[in-house]
Amino acid sequence: MRPTDRVFVALDMPEIEGAKAMAAQVAGLVGGVKLGLEFFMAQGPAGIRDVIAAGDLPLFLDLKLHDIPNTVAGAVRSVAPLAPTFLTIHAGGGPAMIRAAADAAREEAERLGLPRMRILAVTVLTSLSDEDLTAVGQAVPAVTQVRRLARVAHANGADGIVCSPAEVALLRRDLPADFTLMVPGIRPTWAAANDQKRVMGPRDAVAAGADHLVIGRPITADADPAAAARRIAEELGA
Repeated sequence: MRPTDRVFVALDMPEIEGAKAMAAQVAGLVGGVKLGLEFFMAQGPAGIRDVIAAGDLPLFLDLKLHDIPNTVAGAVRSVAPLAPTFLTIHAGGGPAMIRAAADAAREEAERLGLPRMRILAVTVLTSLSDEDLTAVGQAVPAVTQVRRLARVAHANGADGIVCSPAEVALLRRDLPADFTLMVPGIRPTWAAANDQKRVMGPRDAVAAGADHLVIGRPITADADPAAAARRIAEELGA
């Protein structure tokens, strides 16, 4: 995999013009763009299409779906025409929900004649510390919960998981090589950690076993986003 293909730039903004401009600036320098719930709620599927067209980039649709199995399956079918490369669901939704999402992704790809979107299960949000988990009734370390949910996701048809850099090496040993590890919380040494508590540099994350990296503000908040993306690609390729 080329260094640039590993990086999905997080466009964490609701404004369509800003997202389109950013996608155009990083086109050819990253592997795709991540659009999340904030943008989807503000701009809908039409806005997603406009941003993807602006940069001609693969889409990581980070909606973190979490509902009863039938509802999640219906949501997967509804976004299938957008042809996302990756779509997120919450592993905490349970085995039946994960299976429903995976089945819907496969069936819609066949029906529409599109590449099958890959279902990624979110384990523990990277903004949560062990203390945060205890506060919401999960009195186990984050890594224990991540490993548990990763096994549930793999056993029920997910294509990969979203996990923090702190768990990558352990999960890479736990899980098959073709099970995708998508890793946010990536901060080059020249960027601030912001609101994520479990962070790592790009090279270290890949060395630990990450397949793809989600990088937002180190690129999007830089005075020259294209230069920042290029710098990260060079760091990965060094």
